[in-house]
Amino acid sequence: MRAIFLVLLVLAVPGYGVYSGRISVPDRWNPWAPLRIDEPLHMLTRWKLGRLSQDRAMCLAVLSNSGMTFEPVADQVTGPGCGFDNAVRVTRTRARDAFTLSCRSAVALALWEAHIVQPAARVHFREDVARLEHFGSYSCRSIYGREGAPLSRHATADAIDIAGFVLDSGRRIRVERDWGSGDADGLFLRAVRDGACRVFDGVLGPDYNAAHRDHFHLDRGAWRVCR
Repeated sequence: MRAIFLVLLVLAVPGYGVYSGRISVPDRWNPWAPLRIDEPLHMLTRWKLGRLSQDRAMCLAVLSNSGMTFEPVADQVTGPGCGFDNAVRVTRTRARDAFTLSCRSAVALALWEAHIVQPAARVHFREDVARLEHFGSYSCRSIYGREGAPLSRHATADAIDIAGFVLDSGRRIRVERDWGSGDADGLFLRAVRDGACRVFDGVLGPDYNAAHRDHFHLDRGAWRVCR
């Protein structure tokens, strides 16, 4: 809400003005205008991402401009507390294998790829990432698979685990091997982990615990954590 308040303040700035009794403000700074994948990340990005959770049609429309190839999948309940709604089967992105992800999480992934991963690769390697390597997305299970533990965000298709990256040249960066190193691989991993916190709600990596030593857990959910 603070971001929305700040946007309202810009209405007094010349160029945003009032014409014929109507306020004119660019869509980028309009909290109620749809999110655009090609827009740079800014203070309203998280607000607009949040709106997609309540608007199925808008979410799919935003994702259709992401460059991903996907198809909506039918809502499903696969077990107690497990299942998904407004999810998509992503068949082509920079990930090697297809996966099922909630629409809102797929949009966050597209934003992360476009505005965090690729710019970081160009800074540290002067080339693009050709492929993301992942450990999967949807899985009806509890956190860490422990009996009696709360359900994981994977159980609602709101999470994906990223294990590594392959550059256009074929160079491979792995979370398990390269996290914490002081070279370009380690600096790149740190940048994409930190940047993920701008679009995902839950971001967990090797600094969190041993269970995440080999991947980044990225999710959209009810809690904010970046570790």
